[in-house]
Amino acid sequence: MNEEARKRLIFALDVDCFDDAEKWVKLLHRQVGLFKVGKQLFTRCGPEVVHMIRGEGGEVFLDLKYHDIPNTVAMAGVEACRLGVRMFNVHALGGREMMEKTVAEVDALYPRGSKERPLLLAVTILTSSTEETLRGVGIDRPVSEMVPRLARLAQEAGMDGVVASPREVGLIRQACGGNFAVVTPGVRPGFASLDDQKRVTTPGEAIAAGADYLVIGRPIAAASDPVAAAEAILAEMTLALERV
Repeated sequence: MNEEARKRLIFALDVDCFDDAEKWVKLLHRQVGLFKVGKQLFTRCGPEVVHMIRGEGGEVFLDLKYHDIPNTVAMAGVEACRLGVRMFNVHALGGREMMEKTVAEVDALYPRGSKERPLLLAVTILTSSTEETLRGVGIDRPVSEMVPRLARLAQEAGMDGVVASPREVGLIRQACGGNFAVVTPGVRPGFASLDDQKRVTTPGEAIAAGADYLVIGRPIAAASDPVAAAEAILAEMTLALERV
């Protein structure tokens, strides 16, 4: 197994109870670099599920997409750090001040370069969103303009990277350069269905475009053999990494 590919694969723990989460962590911790804990699982299980994942030797992407007044988000970010997560995210649409305050508080706790400091990510535009979705909330600019604009804002605020559709990775690289992490949901291998994602691509295409981490859930969880599905994805990622 290619360790570099494994470190870049994030499995979405989109389950509704602790026992199911634990089952997946025990099953996949050798194939997966991080486990994404989202709103449903964290609301149900709280910090206990993060402690369980770390106890099994896994790393955590805490996907709660904080979006509130600057101090509230900053303090939530500090608590995420204290949980020992490897990465967490905020909404870039919360604005520069919100992101700057979060960065400052995290830097005070864990200075840049320290082993304990997680990656601070900003969500640009959700992968389920379309141009019509944006117009419905009063954003008249296209996704292709909003994503790099929000990515630049996050970078200027001191964030470490962004969460964005793989189809916009190239735009983000043009706007922010190569030393800015890009985490991409909306990745679907050829054997999987699209589900409710709109802007998707394959694992190999996402790596080739410059993505650093891939978030994949249902294509693994819904497979008849989840371990084999994860290993097939890793093989595709490995080939793409060799060509980059």
